[in-house]
Amino acid sequence: MIRVLVPFANGVEEIEFVAVVDVLRRAGVEVCMASLDGAPVTGRSGIGIFPDAALGDVMNDNWDMVVLPGGLPNAHLLRDDAHVKTVVERLRAERKSIAAICAAPTALAAYGLTADRRVTSYPACRSEMEALQPSCVYVDDAVVEDDFLITSRGAGTAVEFSLRLVARLCGEEKAAEIRQSIVA
Repeated sequence: MIRVLVPFANGVEEIEFVAVVDVLRRAGVEVCMASLDGAPVTGRSGIGIFPDAALGDVMNDNWDMVVLPGGLPNAHLLRDDAHVKTVVERLRAERKSIAAICAAPTALAAYGLTADRRVTSYPACRSEMEALQPSCVYVDDAVVEDDFLITSRGAGTAVEFSLRLVARLCGEEKAAEIRQSIVA
C-alpha cells in the first residue's frame, strides 16, 4: 500500500490539510496525520484536528511521500522541527516525493531542497523563498512539479494540489477518476 505522512502543528490551514488527506484517502492511499507531539491541534480557523500519531512515533516508518500543509504558525513550526527535517531529508535521500503548499515550501527552501528547482508558494512567501534559496526558479503556477518536488500556492489550489499528489502516487487515471467523483 502507498503510504503518505502529513505532519502538522497549530495554525495549520485546514482546507489545505483536509483536502490532501481526503483526496489521497479517496484514492486508496494510507495517510498518517501526525502532529508534532501527538496532541490535538487547532487550525488557523479554530477547527480542532485530532492526529493519528505523534510524529516522533512514526517518522522512521516507510513513507512514499511527505506532504507539508501551510498556515501559520504551522509552516514555521514544521520548518523548525528536527523530526520534520529528518523525515524530509530521508525521503529525499530515498528519492521519494516531497510536497508542500502555501507557506510550507519555505521549510523546503530552508532545508536546501529548492535549489535549482521550479517552485511556488503562497504569494507573500515569494521573497522568503528566493532569499532562502536564491537559485530556485519561482513561478506563479497553481501547482509546480520539478522532479521529486511538488509545491502549490494556497487554500484555493488545495484540491488541484491534492489531485497532482494522487497522479504522482497512483497515476493519471486514478487522479482523473477522483477529479470526476468530486466534480473538480
